Amino acid sequence: MTENILEVRDLVKHYPVTRGVVFRKTVGHVKAVDGVSFDLRQGETLGVVGESGCGKSTLARVLMNLEKPTAGSVHYKGQDISKLSGGALRRLRRQIQLVMQDPYTSLNPRMTVGDLIGEPFEIHPEVAPKGSRRGKVKELLDLVGLNPEHINRYPHQFSGGQRQRIGIARALALRPEIIVCDEPVSALDVSIQAQVMNLLEKLQAEFGLAYIFIAHDLSVVRHLSDRVAVMYLGKVVEIGTEDEIYERPTHPYTQALLSAVPVPDPTVREHKAIIRLTGDVPSPADPPSGCRFRTRCWKAQEVCAQEVPLLQIRSGSDHPSACHFAEKREIVATHEAA
Repeated sequence: MTENILEVRDLVKHYPVTRGVVFRKTVGHVKAVDGVSFDLRQGETLGVVGESGCGKSTLARVLMNLEKPTAGSVHYKGQDISKLSGGALRRLRRQIQLVMQDPYTSLNPRMTVGDLIGEPFEIHPEVAPKGSRRGKVKELLDLVGLNPEHINRYPHQFSGGQRQRIGIARALALRPEIIVCDEPVSALDVSIQAQVMNLLEKLQAEFGLAYIFIAHDLSVVRHLSDRVAVMYLGKVVEIGTEDEIYERPTHPYTQALLSAVPVPDPTVREHKAIIRLTGDVPSPADPPSGCRFRTRCWKAQEVCAQEVPLLQIRSGSDHPSACHFAEKREIVATHEAA
């Protein structure tokens, strides 16, 4: 068992909702992230999945300290990164890097690939002396499967998959320990997705990287992750190993997500239960009382509106789940919940 290099405890990020032009008044808050806790071990991949708007990307920005948390803490090797600023924050950023979702807009079109990948060396000159930077950029291009001779090209001269490789090379430049991947393959074709995923696996094995891999594609997350956290409306509702989440899900929301994954085998597809959720996703500015999933859950009872279910291991389960009535469910079955 390796040590934890990142510890997130009760992390909260609320955005104020204001009214008025001259005299602005706060009338509420959008609860984008609301009490998230997890650990990340060295060399591990933690997948984070959930519907659009559940707080995944906000979580990534807070973990990177691009936005300050409203409450809670993020500790990197015992150091609370939310309290860092200036030079201390700059030094920390060497160890935690970000791969963004859109390879088209995350690269400055006015900069060459050499300048884009070499920019971290300008900010952290101690990593690479000025005379060796061009050589290091070429090494990084070769590492991610791009031709080093293309160092003077501009982003528009590359395909989407190649641009994402450039983003990965830039994240690797400072040899970080953690890379936060915010839906890095969602904008790519399926065949290119596989290439980028294989590249991430190869780099993890070579450099011992730890990933926080954010996505809404459950099959992609399963391919890469050691553990998976499922988010709904700003909260983690279930967390466990890849096998626990995909083979023995206990939270109704996780079960509904998995039931929606297409099955390529037609013989299995005929017997698969599709869990059809009713109602719309509630607004994070006005979430339901108690369990936030209760307005769409077929198991909801009075206690679900009165008490917030804690993320904990419950009777009949082997991993934490935030549901009062958590129980294992065989996804490939004949029952269908409305």
